[in-house]
Parts: sequence; structure tokens; C-alpha cells
Amino acid sequence: MNSIGTIKELGLTKQREVVLQVIREAHDHLTANEVFERSKALLPTISFATVYNSLRFLKDAGHIAEVQFGNGASRFDKTVSRHDHAICNKCGKLVDLELDFPSTLVQSAAAASQFEPESLEFTLRGVCPDCK
Repeated sequence: MNSIGTIKELGLTKQREVVLQVIREAHDHLTANEVFERSKALLPTISFATVYNSLRFLKDAGHIAEVQFGNGASRFDKTVSRHDHAICNKCGKLVDLELDFPSTLVQSAAAASQFEPESLEFTLRGVCPDCK
């Protein structure tokens, strides 16, 4: 689903196609501002409001994921399946992790919090190799 042909088959507006293309071609997790800048290079008439609304639409439709970390800017991810992240405390680099968690971990967290578990997300915070 990373090709333009497949994106066109989704029946999206040209603006949404461009935003989705930018996210799918990125090798990192982009902020809305970064998506806007890259989208503008492909479609100079696109506005920030259109990019922002397209990101919301694409997220709600399940085509992209939004990654939020506290009060920082949201980042957008082409991987919509369950996965985890590592984030650098110095430069903000964000990378995907594929981890398997034992079911006992989810059960322990649910018992300790008395929450009904719906999802589990792991975020490793530290210093990336480039910032060491």
C-alpha cells in the first residue's frame, strides 16, 4: 500500500493523497509541520489547515497512526499495527520497536491499576547512538 497507485485506489482527494504519500515515504515520524513542508513541495497550493485536517481524516480512517508523547508535538506514523517506540531525550529521534510482551505483564498492570486493558504501549526513553 505504499505506492501512489494504491493510494489513488482509496478514493481520497488530491490533498489527502499527497499527505498520505508524504507519511508513507518518510523514514521517520513526522510532525504536522514537517508533513506540511513536504506536502507543499509536492503540491504548492496546499495550506496548513488542509494538511492538519487531512491528518485527522487519515488517522480516523485508519490509514496512519498518531504518536503522542506528553506535551510534545504529535508525530504521524505509517505503521498502524501495534508496535512500540524508543525516543531520544536529547534530539527527539523516534524509532519503532517490535516487542512481544508476556500476557502476565498486561494482567499485572491491569490488576495494579484496576483498569480494563484495551492496549499496551511501551516507550523506551534514553539517548540514541548519534547523541551518545
